[in-house]
Amino acid sequence: MEELARLAGITVRTLRFYRERKLIPPPRREGRIAWYDDHHLARLRTIAALLERGHTLNGIAELAEAFDHGRDVGDLLGLGAPTEETPVRLTPEELADHFAGQATPENLAAAMELGYLGTDGEEIVHISRRLLDVSATLVREGIPLADVLTAAKRVREHADALADLFADLILRHAPEDRLPHLRPLARSVVEAELSLALDRRMRTQGQRS
Repeated sequence: MEELARLAGITVRTLRFYRERKLIPPPRREGRIAWYDDHHLARLRTIAALLERGHTLNGIAELAEAFDHGRDVGDLLGLGAPTEETPVRLTPEELADHFAGQATPENLAAAMELGYLGTDGEEIVHISRRLLDVSATLVREGIPLADVLTAAKRVREHADALADLFADLILRHAPEDRLPHLRPLARSVVEAELSLALDRRMRTQGQRS
């Protein structure tokens, strides 16, 4: 315990307090000996970084519980990594920086339920660099992260429906192995239709103004 406290730059008393608050997991015990490892040190450094960013100990405790009970990265990726999206590894403090203090346990749970986030030890894995960047930009524009995630859930439903429509269309007229080759066509159609839909919405909004 003394060695861990020294490496983390805190007092043994503070370390005991963190243990009592369950901010760090219990040590591995062999008889009367308690063993701490790099996982504990990484958690202590995460706590220090989040405190520096203005998080309270209560908030950090809730986040720690969410991380400890979050879905594993293996569950997140399923049978394999995304074919076109790039997963991103983040520390908890990097995630907090991306979302300006809105990385609450509730938002974290919603992102995990959507399949955006998984945990890998002390790291967090986001399924898509593009989705991470867009979400962070929307939050910086003043949109609450909770609303972004609610909208994402609706987008997911429409995206699944579009994928089913495209797959059914192709499979009626071509073998299954043509799906990957024709995939960019589906993406282009969706992007073009969304662009046109936004144009229509902007014109309608302008007429109302």
